Amino acid sequence: MPTASLTRRVLFSAAHRYRRPDWTEEKNSSTFGACSWPNFHGHNYRCDVTVSGPVDEATGFLIDLGELDAILESEVMARFDHRNINLEVPEFADGKMIPSGENLARFVFEKVQARLTGASKVSRVTIAEDTTLSSTYEA
Repeated sequence: MPTASLTRRVLFSAAHRYRRPDWTEEKNSSTFGACSWPNFHGHNYRCDVTVSGPVDEATGFLIDLGELDAILESEVMARFDHRNINLEVPEFADGKMIPSGENLARFVFEKVQARLTGASKVSRVTIAEDTTLSSTYEA
């Protein structure tokens, strides 16, 4: 059956730093550079979530946009906007996932996918830290 896709973009601001607590400060600094500095740094992130699936013949939609918006509000905005990712999102605490764009894209992909109902599936999540750098996680 043919499928369509739809992408919704949300914007959030957050701080983070790259650091492995099992490494020395020297190794963290040589591996992650300025991104490992102890006082964190921030980005104005762009998060594009693409869902794919069959178009419902009755509505002409592949997903209820209200449902997708509610999921993005709770799984992305409430979790990350104006937060320090390392300190306020448990999955990215010291010793857990490093809050790289790649890990953030995968994390959002999995969280949104787990909440979707119906035939639609997440097919891609892109997280951009700025206009020159983005990471994409795809099914």
